[in-house]
Amino acid sequence: MTNAFISPDWPAPACVGAIATTRSAGVSTAPYDSNNLALHVGDDSQKVESNRQGLAQACHWPQGPQWLEQIHGVKVVAAQSDGRVRTADGSFTRTRGLPCAVLTADCLPILLCSEKGDEVAAVHAGWRSLARGIVPRAVNRFNAKPQRLLAWLGPAIGPEYFEVGIDVLEAFFKNAQSDEHTDAIAAAMQPGRKPMHFYADLYALARAALNACGVQQVYGGNFCTYRDSKRFYSYRRDGKHTGRMATAIWIK
Repeated sequence: MTNAFISPDWPAPACVGAIATTRSAGVSTAPYDSNNLALHVGDDSQKVESNRQGLAQACHWPQGPQWLEQIHGVKVVAAQSDGRVRTADGSFTRTRGLPCAVLTADCLPILLCSEKGDEVAAVHAGWRSLARGIVPRAVNRFNAKPQRLLAWLGPAIGPEYFEVGIDVLEAFFKNAQSDEHTDAIAAAMQPGRKPMHFYADLYALARAALNACGVQQVYGGNFCTYRDSKRFYSYRRDGKHTGRMATAIWIK
C-alpha cells in the first residue's frame, strides 16, 4: 500500500491486477483534492484526465479502462476497448489488458475474479444495487462456478456512519435468496438513533449476497470512507462537491 493506492490483500492469481485509489497524489484542487477520477462531480475536466492518465501509467494499462455511467442499477456489461462510457454498475471481461473500473465515494466497490485468473469483474454496489441483486448478476457473468470465484470488498462507508430508513431494510428482505440470506441481512442491520432506522453494514450485506450465490472466498471490507478523511472521499460526509476513488481489476 502507498498513499495513492491500495493493493487488495487477497489470494488472487498472479495474472490478475487489482487496485483501489485514494484521494492522494493527484492534481485536483479543493474540494476535490487531489486525485479525483470522476468527470461528473464539478471538477476541472483537464485535471481529472491528468489524474486518470496518472492511474493508467502507474498500473501499466495498455488500454482502457472501461469507465461507466453508474446509476445504482443492476446492469453488468462486457467491457470494451472502444473508449465509450457505458451505462451500468458493473463490467466484466475475459480480455487481457482491459481493465474494469468503478468509481465510489461511500458506495461499495466489489472486485471478482476466477481462481484461474481468466475472468474478472468490477461492481459498483451501493445499497440500491445490492438490494436489487447486482451481485448475482455479476456472478452469473462468469463461466467459473461461484465456488471458484474470489471477491474483494474495497473502501466503503462503515456501518457506524450509514444510518438508513426501514425502506432500505425492506428492499433487502424483498430480494433475499433464502431464509439464511434473510437472517444475514437482519444481522447486518443494527438499530439506529432514529425510530425505524438502522445502521447498515454494506460489507456484511455484500458478504451475505456473495455467500447466497455460492461465493465463499470473500476478502477485504475493513475500511471506512466516512471516518478516514485523509485517504478517502465521502459523499455522506462532504456532500456533492467531493471526488471519487477508482477500484479496478484486469488480467495482465
